[in-house]
Amino acid sequence: MSDALSATPATRIALRRQGLLPRILGAVLLSFIIAALLIALTGHNPLTAFAAMLGGVFGSPYQIGEALNRTSPYLLAGSGVALCFRAGVINIGADGQIAMGGIGAAGVVLLWPGQPGLLSAVAAIIGAALCGAAWAGIATAIHLGRRVHEVLVTLLLNFVALLLVQLALAGPLGQPGAGFLQSRPLPRADWLWRAPHVFFHGGIILGVIAALALSVLLWKTPFGFAIRVTGQSRRAAAYAGFSAAGITWGVMLTAGGLAGIAGGTEVLGLHHRLIEGFSTGFGFKAVTVALLGALEPAAVIPAALFVGLLESGALSMQRQIGVPSALVVVIEGITMLLILAATVRRA
Repeated sequence: MSDALSATPATRIALRRQGLLPRILGAVLLSFIIAALLIALTGHNPLTAFAAMLGGVFGSPYQIGEALNRTSPYLLAGSGVALCFRAGVINIGADGQIAMGGIGAAGVVLLWPGQPGLLSAVAAIIGAALCGAAWAGIATAIHLGRRVHEVLVTLLLNFVALLLVQLALAGPLGQPGAGFLQSRPLPRADWLWRAPHVFFHGGIILGVIAALALSVLLWKTPFGFAIRVTGQSRRAAAYAGFSAAGITWGVMLTAGGLAGIAGGTEVLGLHHRLIEGFSTGFGFKAVTVALLGALEPAAVIPAALFVGLLESGALSMQRQIGVPSALVVVIEGITMLLILAATVRRA
């Protein structure tokens, strides 16, 4: 086992030397060429459209901060999803885990018995992580205990979590008299830290730290080796004495906790209150980001940045020249397919 662990970095370096990075960059470039053709078919100038997209991302410090804020939940949830996929566990439940994290963060802040401050803000992040992990734990218990496929369990629990958000907002966390379901405003002392002049909140920092920590876990620890072996072959993992159930619990609780933190950062750092439907779509984008990062947690960082910046720039492109922002979904899909094709070619 120790030989395999020591051989892993050399194998990764060899794969890099085989030209994996140029292939990925080539796939991204090809996807933008295809996007340019689609923009031209709509009657717009592709160069003008891409200039508007870049301006929407890097035009001002505020726009840079907003793009980084959009990246934050994709990075946190995508890192956890990548770890699950590495173990052969298909976690499609990040939407629900993010929603439960939002409930946990808002619940801790609004029900905190003392004065708001650093302690209650830290407790809110911990509460968000615990709620997200607990929701992933329910899915894992159903999957392992009743032999229900994890895709079905995690997917259906997403809808249950969204209903629980509605129930919480219609009950103890809700703001009476509001036009739609939302919580009471959170005290400013509990808001997530924001960088001065750039205006991005601390969620992106937590995401980078989490992704790097998961990469170390995956490649430098015996548990990470067990994850990789289990993801490649359950029979080989059983022969080596690894517990597939234990690994499933480990990766799911980790992913659920990170997704819960993503929900907490959205509530504490962006909306400053819990809002109905705030988590919708984040989970499936997390799957996209994990695949774009080739299921490598450290590589999820640029993948999440790519998706977050792309979406932020698309809104500017729509406002300035009228190109549909839905085109960004096409660009993401084409890019993902091309990068997956490059990965298969490498294998």
